[in-house]
Amino acid sequence: MPDRNPGFSTLAVHAGAQPDPATGARITPIYQTTAYVFNDADHAAALFGLKQFGNIYTRIMNPTQAVLEERVAALEGGTAALAVASGHAAQMLVFHTIMQPGDNFVAAKKLYGGSINQFGHAFKSFDWQVRWADTADPESFEAEIDGRTRAIFIESLANPGGTFVDIAAIAEVARKHGLPLIVDNTMATPYLLRPLEHGADIVVHSATKFLGGHGNSMGGIIVDGGTFDWSKSGNYPALSKPRTEYGGVVLHQAFGNFAFAIACRVLGLRDLGPAIAPMNAFLILTGIETLPLRMQRHCDNALKVATWLKQHPKVAWVNYAGLDSDPNHALQQRYSPKGAGAVFTFGVRGGYVAGKALVEGLQLFSHLANIGDTRSLVIHPASTTHAQLTEAQQIAAGAGPDVVRLSIGIEDAADIIADLEQSLAKV
Repeated sequence: MPDRNPGFSTLAVHAGAQPDPATGARITPIYQTTAYVFNDADHAAALFGLKQFGNIYTRIMNPTQAVLEERVAALEGGTAALAVASGHAAQMLVFHTIMQPGDNFVAAKKLYGGSINQFGHAFKSFDWQVRWADTADPESFEAEIDGRTRAIFIESLANPGGTFVDIAAIAEVARKHGLPLIVDNTMATPYLLRPLEHGADIVVHSATKFLGGHGNSMGGIIVDGGTFDWSKSGNYPALSKPRTEYGGVVLHQAFGNFAFAIACRVLGLRDLGPAIAPMNAFLILTGIETLPLRMQRHCDNALKVATWLKQHPKVAWVNYAGLDSDPNHALQQRYSPKGAGAVFTFGVRGGYVAGKALVEGLQLFSHLANIGDTRSLVIHPASTTHAQLTEAQQIAAGAGPDVVRLSIGIEDAADIIADLEQSLAKV
């Protein structure tokens, strides 16, 4: 298509993929191999020295993985991407690339509970410190920045509450202080919004969720926006200083606007090893082909369910940005006019006990710790995904004792509502 830029749905099906050169297979094959034969000794040396691109070992790269990376980079509008074993692995590699012991980063208080735990506990083993800020107040991010701050981290659409974030306002703070803005775009997906267009420098995904979309595979994605100057401040030596293991190459000089993705691969993934399985890359690729269709159905169903819950006498409140009355509605219309996503929270009158009872009474919904499936999913965060947090932290994260989180699937909306109705009747 030489004379036009392909649309989103076309990219979701075709980006990165060509018929297999060996067999003519139209679908990207599962390259279930650990290693690859070199042409000769010089070819091997060039690959290991980063002087030539190519496959070496599946812990570092794989042809099935490569198609997934190119497709997600195209959908997000990035320069390059890296697929890894999970969303947590993606976050670990991002921070491993930019942080040194004693460094800190500023993160939004409203995040997925697993991210709060990873940042607040596991990262301490690396002597990486997290500082928390309120996305409703961009100045609160600025107040936490000091000379050892190396990044700002937010979610575009916060989990579990389904709250949209003013990415551009926080990006302005990041630019002012010469920091990269990292945005987790798992909940929105590039179908609803593309953070790089609003000032983000790096995008991460748990591809386990909406990108794969069918609850059958684990994966994570890092997308390099190609927008950040890694050499300017001297604070990112992994990219701006010579790498002795690669003959003194300076990654930012050598690879320019996709140097960050390269660094995550050849420094982090190479040594820490959270590689994505070729089978999982294949399943996520297959899921992405229907991403625009699924996401629109998710959004349409979620709006119907939220509207119905809003009127129910046993429901104390509904937090869904797609509702005209929601305080976050203006941000949703600005950043994501096609819809407010599939995930939202509401409160059942009766608090913690009532919330648990509602979950236990549902029949169509699956009670499990995931989002982004074709099926409707439910969880009570305070007793599960956010149980490791104090009650104050739970409330700050939008996962207080009365909160029930729904991930609305693509079933008939009337059946989803009927299941909620029968369970609420028992509470």
